[in-house]
Amino acid sequence: MTANWAAFAAVEPDLADTVEKRFGAYTHHVLATLRKDGSPRTSGLEVRFLNGELWLGMMPDSLKVLDLRRDPRFALQTNPGEGTGMGGGDVRISGRAIEVDDVATKAGYVEEVEPPEQFHLFRTELTEVVRTYVEDDTYLVVQVWTPGAPLRTIKRT
Repeated sequence: MTANWAAFAAVEPDLADTVEKRFGAYTHHVLATLRKDGSPRTSGLEVRFLNGELWLGMMPDSLKVLDLRRDPRFALQTNPGEGTGMGGGDVRISGRAIEVDDVATKAGYVEEVEPPEQFHLFRTELTEVVRTYVEDDTYLVVQVWTPGAPLRTIKRT
């Protein structure tokens, strides 16, 4: 089961807001894709939250594009930033990336983002959103959301 960003934000608006702010704190994040042989590949990436979708824009024919065309599964990790503070926590999103070729959709994206002249655009279908943070300098808190299930919160000391 998958959900787009709007569906996730509708059922978990507070977590969605935290995730968007965490991604918005830095420009570049880390995308994990699968190579031909199944081994992981990590790449830098910019992301955008627009019109109820989480978008991944990429340079023409980059290795991550080729990976996602072959196997759309991905994991996306927020940039941890400087030092060890990680304000807002560590956020990871997993799902499937679906390439968008629709001219009108790409044109709307271009108006908002101003990407390079040539680019590939993927919308995402989420399978998991995870936020990990420290509470009261005592607890490690892990929030896990998957489509169709309630938010799980796990606290560890």
